[in-house]
Amino acid sequence: MSELFRQAGVEDAERLREVTYEAYSLIRELELKWPAANADLDQIRDNIIQNECYVLEADGTIVATITLSKTDEVKAITDLPFIKWFAVHPSEQGKGYGDKLLTWVENTIIRDKVGVPAVTLGTAEKHPWLLPMYQRRGYESIRSFDAGNGDGPMHLLRKIVDSVKFEQTSGEQAAAN
Repeated sequence: MSELFRQAGVEDAERLREVTYEAYSLIRELELKWPAANADLDQIRDNIIQNECYVLEADGTIVATITLSKTDEVKAITDLPFIKWFAVHPSEQGKGYGDKLLTWVENTIIRDKVGVPAVTLGTAEKHPWLLPMYQRRGYESIRSFDAGNGDGPMHLLRKIVDSVKFEQTSGEQAAAN
């Protein structure tokens, strides 16, 4: 089996729409107001163009995707990068693809390419397994809030991907204050 990590292009939009739509079926059932859950082809294309969208291919087929946001979703709270639209096609779940893609993005993209010591993402308490899954992966809640849109409590989570650099930058920030 061959696996390939790469940045998505607009030519991948149709497959990414399929992967994301199928993966987010529980999000729709829970009536969470997440843009990716009902994204149409134009929204998927916009996501690819406006952000850095990454995929994991297995034997030439995209099985998982995640996006490094280039917009300001969390800039009021933190300058750390924000990842979103994480999805694994249901027929490929349980094979470790999500873990592999998320680990690759945390290390190869966030730590090595972007050069920052931590990354953030958001999730809802209402979802039965996402919050505990991210916590097992080393993410911790740095902000909890309720947007009042019916999603209930949401969490902005952070994972430190370079502890030495994180300690250095935290010390520099404390000294500057």
